[in-house]
Amino acid sequence: MTKTNILVTGGAGYIGSHTVLALKQAGYNPVILDNLVYGHRDIVERVLKVELVEGDISDRALLDRLFATHDMAAIVHFAAYAYVGESVTDPAKYYRNNVVGTLTLLEAAIAANIKKIVFSSTCATYGMPETLPLTEDHPQNPINPYGSSKLMVERILNDFDTAYGLKSVIFRYFNAAGADKSGTLGEDHNPETHLIPLVLQTCLGQRDYISIFGTDYPTPDGTCIRDYIHVNDLATAHILGLEYLMGGGNSDAFNLGCGGGFSVQEVIETSLKVTGIPVKTVVTERRPGDPPVLVGSSEKAKQILGWSPQYPQLEDIIAHAWQWHQQRHGKSV
Repeated sequence: MTKTNILVTGGAGYIGSHTVLALKQAGYNPVILDNLVYGHRDIVERVLKVELVEGDISDRALLDRLFATHDMAAIVHFAAYAYVGESVTDPAKYYRNNVVGTLTLLEAAIAANIKKIVFSSTCATYGMPETLPLTEDHPQNPINPYGSSKLMVERILNDFDTAYGLKSVIFRYFNAAGADKSGTLGEDHNPETHLIPLVLQTCLGQRDYISIFGTDYPTPDGTCIRDYIHVNDLATAHILGLEYLMGGGNSDAFNLGCGGGFSVQEVIETSLKVTGIPVKTVVTERRPGDPPVLVGSSEKAKQILGWSPQYPQLEDIIAHAWQWHQQRHGKSV
C-alpha cells in the first residue's frame, strides 16, 4: 500500500521536525521543503530520514516540479520567519517571506489540485489580550509585523476557501516549548529568543545570566505569565488537524495552548529543580508590548479535533528540553 504523501514546508525546523516525526509514526510519507536558513539538515538526515527538498516556498518553478513528481494529499505549512523584534526592524523580510511566499505556495497548490492545508499561525495575531483566556473569537489586532503577516495569511486562506475550495486548519500557537522525550529532537535557534532554552543554555554555561524583563507586573510574583505548550503536543495536533481535513472537515481555526500559564520566575525555579543548577538572573526594564499574562483556551480544539495536551506540566517540558540540550551540545551535567 502506498503511503500518503504530505508536504511539510519548514520541516527541518523546530516544530516542523517534530511534526514530521509524528507524521512518520502515524503512517504518512512526509516530504520536507526547507531552505535551511533556520532548519537543520543534520536532523533530517540523522533523525527524520525522509526526503528533503532544499528550496524556498517563493520558488514557483520548484513548487510546480515538486507537485508534478509527488502526489501530495495535503500541505502542512510551517515555513516562516518568526522573530518578533526583527519583524519590527525589517518588516519587508517578513511580508515577502511569510505573505508573498505563502501566496506563491498556495497558488502552486491550487494549480496542482491540492485542496488541504494545515497552517502554522500564532497567538500574536490577537495582539494585546482584552479578555483571558484568549478564545478563537477574540479580536485579532496584531501589534507587530510578524503577527500581521500571519493574520494576512489567515485571511488569504479564508478567501482561497471561498474562491477555490482550499480547506485549511489554522493553528494559533502559544509558547512552543520542550523537546521530543527521545532526546533526538529539540529546539535549536540561532539567535535564541525563547525563555526555556535561554535558561538551559545558562545552566550549561553558554550564557552568563538570564534577563528578566520586569518584576513589577500585576502577577503573583511580578513576572510575566505565558502559556507553554509541549512541542510533541503541537505535533499531535497537526496530525489531528490533517485527519480532520482528510475526513471532509470545513476550514477552521484553533488555539493550541495548555489553558494555564507559568511565570518567568516559575520557569527559572523549575529549571533548578530539573537540572540542579542555579541560574544567575539580572532584572532589566520591561519590554514594550509585553502583556502581563498571555494564556489561551484550547477548548475548541478539544471538542472538534479531540486534542488534549499530554505534557501540560512545566517540569516535564523542561526535563525533555534539558535532555535535548545536553545531547545537542555534547555536555552531560
